Amino acid sequence: MNILITGCNGQLGNEMQLLEKGNRQHTFFNTDVAELDITNQLAVNDFVNRNKIDGIVNCAAYTAVDKAESDKELCTTLNTVAPAYLAAAIEKRGGWMVQVSTDYVFDGTKHTPYTETDTPCPDSVYGSTKLAGELGVSKFCKNSMIIRTAWLYSTFGNNFVKTMLRLGKEKPSLGVIFDQIGTPTYARDLAVAIMAAINRGIVPGVYHFSDEGVASWYDFTKAIHRIAGITACDVKPLHTSEYPTPANRPHYSVLDKTKIKETYGIEVPHWEESLAECISKL
Repeated sequence: MNILITGCNGQLGNEMQLLEKGNRQHTFFNTDVAELDITNQLAVNDFVNRNKIDGIVNCAAYTAVDKAESDKELCTTLNTVAPAYLAAAIEKRGGWMVQVSTDYVFDGTKHTPYTETDTPCPDSVYGSTKLAGELGVSKFCKNSMIIRTAWLYSTFGNNFVKTMLRLGKEKPSLGVIFDQIGTPTYARDLAVAIMAAINRGIVPGVYHFSDEGVASWYDFTKAIHRIAGITACDVKPLHTSEYPTPANRPHYSVLDKTKIKETYGIEVPHWEESLAECISKL
């Protein structure tokens, strides 16, 4: 197949490119905004048709959660409008699409892991635009897979792991939120899951994927420092109310992964195992 990867310079896009090197089955077209402006419908249609694209993995997104609250127009264009353009273009070719979404489609008021049948209720501009993106992709491409993930980090780009490693070496103490619970997810694990779905054949629908286990941001930070051997920084727990942000974040956004594991026969590592692998690479 000819497969278009958008957002190839991001965390997930870079991990997809690493996996492609060992995949001789397909031809991959790795693009970022310089190669393809996904907010330009004519450009999208032209690229998909000219390169005879069979499937799309959309890794591109507006992910600055707090900035999105005051930058709604651009956030909507990237997270809602552009995915619909991609979906409509690939549908005309009878192809498939993987749309990457987020735990922020939920408000986090539940106390048990979110399943794909739970009703989304976003509580931020970012979450709302990502949910609208899901709906657009599902509407315009019948052979589409929506894959929601959470707390993504990798060896690429800026992310929480890199920030905590840096601050742990620079500061004698840190305050980190302990009352938001979710699951750290290594972008490489998500890329492996997406590649498994491609190779087995896309089964349309909504799926949840994160690594196994749960943690607070405080727990996550303590694990980062422990694995990296950082001992001089005192990490203290903070309430969300002590660290106000423009965007509301879910207090509990653990995702149930049963559906994706059973559908595609994948095994998911525990978040601490994957964190150790990532830190060893850094």
